[in-house]
Formats: sequence, structure tokens, C-alpha cells
Amino acid sequence: MPVAGIRTSGTPSSKIVLLGESTVGKSSIALRFARNEFFPDQDSTVGACYFSRHIEVPLRETGQLRGATSTTVANTPEHSRFLHLQMWDTAGQERYRSLAPIYYRDSSGALVVYDITSSDSFAKAQSWIKELRTRASPTLLIFLIGNKTDLESMRQVPYEDGRLLALKEEVTGFYEISAKDNTNVEQVFQDLAVKLLDNGLTKGQRNVNSGTSTSIGDRKLTLDQQNSQPATSTCCFR
Repeated sequence: MPVAGIRTSGTPSSKIVLLGESTVGKSSIALRFARNEFFPDQDSTVGACYFSRHIEVPLRETGQLRGATSTTVANTPEHSRFLHLQMWDTAGQERYRSLAPIYYRDSSGALVVYDITSSDSFAKAQSWIKELRTRASPTLLIFLIGNKTDLESMRQVPYEDGRLLALKEEVTGFYEISAKDNTNVEQVFQDLAVKLLDNGLTKGQRNVNSGTSTSIGDRKLTLDQQNSQPATSTCCFR
């Protein structure tokens, strides 16, 4: 059933990939954005997990470095743009790393995620960015994401280190977020959607009512939201 106030046909789509080491919270970020859910004991992804959500973006929106504030016009159809985000959450374990190019090769955007309580995950995030620079499309928009700001007392990676890496690598965006507390998650995807639309990094028109989905493994999850943006997911967890 179409959701009131949300266009459900003729919507362009963009493919997004989430990359980073295991346990940094990629699945939690995707779940929080796609379905507004969080599970403290989220299992590790096996292979990859697919999520999608239809997002409405005000015509005028200014993304901030920390994603804390924005300036928008009224959220009405004539003042909005619409985008269907198709997100692939990849497994972070080393044995699955060779599969990553399958998912980022034709992606329009990438979230490279690290855990602010793990300096090792931050080092691995740098490695992911370098790999994307050499092997992915030159038009790929890369966002560097520091997750788990709810664990501030355990922080190992200073905010400034993340900011400087983002500047050094000239990524498109940098945010610190908390999937658990739902801090800045929406802002990340709003900012990414704005930049994807502004740069024309979308594919055709998609009819959201078509029910198209992708199956991975033997676990398929779908969600028909009546009071928010339509979202779907197909996951395989261990």
C-alpha cells in the first residue's frame, strides 16, 4: 500500500555499499536507517545483506560536518526530491573481503565505517578507502563514518583523527554517529542522498510498488510500513 505523502512511482534509485571490519556496526546502521530498529546482540553478516528505503529529500538542505543541523524548506512534494536507496551491507570478516568488489563495483556511494572504540578498525577503514580509490568507480561518493559515539568513555579514535583522515583522503562526507542511540544516522543518509541527486548518480526510474527484492541465503525479511518510508531488507546472519 502506498504511504501517504510519499511518491511511489517514477523514483530514481542509487546503490550504496557499507564497508568496514566486523563488529563496527554496519548492519546496525542499515537496520536503524531502513527500519528504525536496533538489536544489541546483532549477529555478524554472512556474505552480504540487502536493505532498501524510499527517502524524501527537501530541495534545500545543507549537510554539516557532524550532521548536527540542516536548513530545509517545507516538506511538501513540490519542495522535495525522492530517491530509492538500495544498500548492501557487506561482511567484515577477512575471509569475505574478496567478495566486496562484487558489491562496490557498480555502487554510487559507499559508507566506510569504523568503531570509535577500536583503533584497529580505524586503520582498516583507511585501507578500505585506498582500495575504493584504486578499484571502484572514480565517481563513487565515499563517506567516512565513525560509529558508537554512545561509548564515548571507551573512545580510542579522537574525532579530530577522523576529520583529518576525511580531509586527507578528500572523501565526500564525514560523520560520527550512534546506531544504538540513533544519533546522526538519518543525517548521514539525507546528506548522501542530496549529493547523489545533485551529482546525477542515480539509475533510471523505479516503481516502488513493483515489489522487486533480492534473496540471499535462506532468510528473507520484508517490511510494509504504513506511517513512514517503505523499506525492505533481505539478510543472512550468522
